[in-house]
Amino acid sequence: MAAQGGGDSAGGRAGRALPPHSPSGAVLQTVEMHTGGEPLRIIPRLEAAEQAAAAGLSLLSLRREVAARHDHVRRALMHEPRGHAAMYGAVVVRGGAAAEGAHLAALFLHCAGYSAMCGHAVMALGRFALDYGLVPAPTRPETAVRLRCPCGPVTAFVPWDGHRSRNPVRFHSVPAFAAATDLPIDVPGHGKVVVDIGYGGTFYAFLSAEQLGLDVCSSKTRDLVSAASAVTEAVKKQFKLHHPESEDLAFLYGTILTDGKDAFSEEPTTNICVFADEQVDRSPTGSGVTARIALQYHKGLIQLDQTRTFQSSTTGSLFTGKAEAKFGNYKAVIVEVSGEAFYTGTATFTVEEEDPLKHGFFLK
Repeated sequence: MAAQGGGDSAGGRAGRALPPHSPSGAVLQTVEMHTGGEPLRIIPRLEAAEQAAAAGLSLLSLRREVAARHDHVRRALMHEPRGHAAMYGAVVVRGGAAAEGAHLAALFLHCAGYSAMCGHAVMALGRFALDYGLVPAPTRPETAVRLRCPCGPVTAFVPWDGHRSRNPVRFHSVPAFAAATDLPIDVPGHGKVVVDIGYGGTFYAFLSAEQLGLDVCSSKTRDLVSAASAVTEAVKKQFKLHHPESEDLAFLYGTILTDGKDAFSEEPTTNICVFADEQVDRSPTGSGVTARIALQYHKGLIQLDQTRTFQSSTTGSLFTGKAEAKFGNYKAVIVEVSGEAFYTGTATFTVEEEDPLKHGFFLK
């Protein structure tokens, strides 16, 4: 666990720093942030993960290990009563095979499980790495923070004034590519639609909300969520994904509904991302922006170094993205995404063993 809590000595109740908790129960300390409105609950240390990494587990293997043996940590911090249906988290892993020479590795958590990539988390973790001393010698005016994500290595570039990190933070993605374009999918309740599938560290289906009889800016969020979720399930049944490096990465994370404005423009394009188990991203979605830029580049709608602005339909927050460079022979690109991440606090969570809901519950 992040730390182990012990009992208080007799007569020491008045000086307790924590509420009563089980001597064998976990004390979980977190740093709270958000990027574009999307929360990030950072777990700076999880001893079980560090031990597994030190024993030689790769980050993808560590992801499976934590899911199989320590999933109660995710459930306790993502689910109610400590979390909520839209909570997102990251476990920081330092050293060992998982980090592979990076300043830190990260496991990404959400209410339904674990992701392979999370752009909003990468931007927040870039600031966290500098402010919490994970980068030995930060440089001004900007420091490169090397992170290892389950999908591969990414680099965040974080402003540093000599005392603290600043915004905006940008990152360079893993190779991003178009997995399918103009793919006809039969969606129950909506009929046949045409989707694109892009990879930006994880796979998303993209289509305009108009195809579903909706408007991404004015329709009710509940209607957008239901429609996007129906698309996700239909794509999973009708199209088999493949990743050139690992089949562990070959899963559809969610669907992003757009305003249909895919051609390059100086004006923002708006979208909403519905991922995992009907979870709604409050930000424009960093890995989604990455995948959408890769699709636009593949279709000839955007050129290298043309910067586009992406707006969240839920909060109005903005990310920018551009295709930085071609990668290999797969028509993949390295995408740069930029946004703003902010601290919201710190927290210490305790567990009482007799609590029947100690590992959380998920109410949809």
